[in-house]
Amino acid sequence: MGDGGVRRIAVATTAVAALLLLLGACGGSGPARAGAGPTSATPVPRTGAGDASVDRPTRIPGVGDRLQKRIPANSRQVVAVYGDGRNSADATVVLYARQGSGWDRVRGWPAHNGKKGWTTDHHEGDRRSPVGVFTLSDAGGVLPDPGARLPYTRSAAIAAPRWWPRSYWHDFDYVIAVDYNRVEGSPPNNQTRPEGYAKGGGIWLHMDHGSGTSACVSVSRPAMRYLLRTLDPDRHPVVVMGDRADLAA
Repeated sequence: MGDGGVRRIAVATTAVAALLLLLGACGGSGPARAGAGPTSATPVPRTGAGDASVDRPTRIPGVGDRLQKRIPANSRQVVAVYGDGRNSADATVVLYARQGSGWDRVRGWPAHNGKKGWTTDHHEGDRRSPVGVFTLSDAGGVLPDPGARLPYTRSAAIAAPRWWPRSYWHDFDYVIAVDYNRVEGSPPNNQTRPEGYAKGGGIWLHMDHGSGTSACVSVSRPAMRYLLRTLDPDRHPVVVMGDRADLAA
């Protein structure tokens, strides 16, 4: 159990509940089929952090006024997802931490997003990740809690379905729920969608299988473990995500 977290254990009680989870996980009705393998994502400049000769940024680099204004004033941790392009599945994830009036770049990793890229109007099954700013309130996975600070739900029901390709089976060993069309403060596998099913849901940060996702953002196992141990509800973490052009607008 992570510091300040609340451990919850969710158990699937019926086959219907398990099926709903599998259909709803990662934003759609199954995995994005294998596309291009992992590529060298365009790095985000290490602006300021640890460099006394450069002023620390007072804004999240690469994020324009439209989304910058949506970052809560009390947020002290931002996971920025920089998509390579509107129709690209390749991305870079960077964790920023606020210190005083500035933002420090903590760490970054190659990542993937929706197989078909990004959208500002996400809907169920479009295979695109939603652009926007979303809170991060809950985590979970198939594996035991690695020391998460966010409330962590361990459940075998979160596992990827075995009719997916074998390379996808460990995608949900660790997940962090993105609060897009979901009930904040509930386990990641809660199927409630306040804005309706057509708006999509089940958007997670989860482990990477080497190509695009149904709508989620995926990073390596070490990256997921680091994020789980670092994201702190007392610091009100959010994710700012989108293709570089939409982020900068």
